[in-house]
Amino acid sequence: MYELPVIDGKAQRKRKPDWLRVKLPIGENYRKVRNLVDKYDLHTICQSGNCPNMGECWGAGTATFMILGNVCTRSCSFCAVKTGRPPEYDEDEPHRVAEAIKLMGVKHAVLTSVNRDELKDRGAEIWYQTVRLTKEYSPTTTIETLIPDVRSTWSALERMIEGGQEVVSHNMETVKRLYRLVRPQAKYDRSLEQIKRTKEYGMRTKSGIMVGLGETQDEVFEIMDDLVEHGCDVLTVGQYLQPTPMHLDVAEFIHPDVFEMYRVEGENRGFEIVESGPLVRSSYHAEKHL
Repeated sequence: MYELPVIDGKAQRKRKPDWLRVKLPIGENYRKVRNLVDKYDLHTICQSGNCPNMGECWGAGTATFMILGNVCTRSCSFCAVKTGRPPEYDEDEPHRVAEAIKLMGVKHAVLTSVNRDELKDRGAEIWYQTVRLTKEYSPTTTIETLIPDVRSTWSALERMIEGGQEVVSHNMETVKRLYRLVRPQAKYDRSLEQIKRTKEYGMRTKSGIMVGLGETQDEVFEIMDDLVEHGCDVLTVGQYLQPTPMHLDVAEFIHPDVFEMYRVEGENRGFEIVESGPLVRSSYHAEKHL
């Protein structure tokens, strides 16, 4: 068992460790992506989720598009996305997303969405049309979809993943003990079941978790084993960062050596690929996960 370095909790909140520092977003490619996002009135999880890798990813000409608006029906205590009752969704959105991806010329696109629990189909038709049109506009572009919890509406899940994408991801986010604190409207076993069913539909599966929320290493190993048992191929492990003072505090900053240990442990437990590091997020280096 790797022992964490002792770091005073108050000092942690005042100053992030050196390994969590990122460069400011600059450069021509960054400006190009920003202009396209603004021009087509699109949402990205990069912006809505305060992602620390936005500068790197946008600088490389890639972005994770968030469909179905930017207001979520869930109130997860870790997430910076707005919560509430969303407005009516835009039926033209799939065309705008597909057109933007074509203009960006990306080889691998990542799509995600807010939860739309108020919709009978959980937004599945918009999901299907966005993937289908992206494939139509950019036939050589591969796609990863990071889909929400469908609350056991398995017909919606099937529709979400039949548009032609190569990878389907659904994030567990945290260990079982912390679920009610971190994801109060989600269920640990239900998310595992969704991943299992996705695999049974013949898809390449992926999930992600955050650490630094107060979990133990044994609990991280437990969720790894549960994910492998339910057919998950790829795992991402990253540091939780508090987006605003209204969200959960960071319990601890995990040392990079521990992330490397999690990577090795995950691969030994049966994942094909494990991305593990302080700044790793769900879509980080997603093109490698095909």
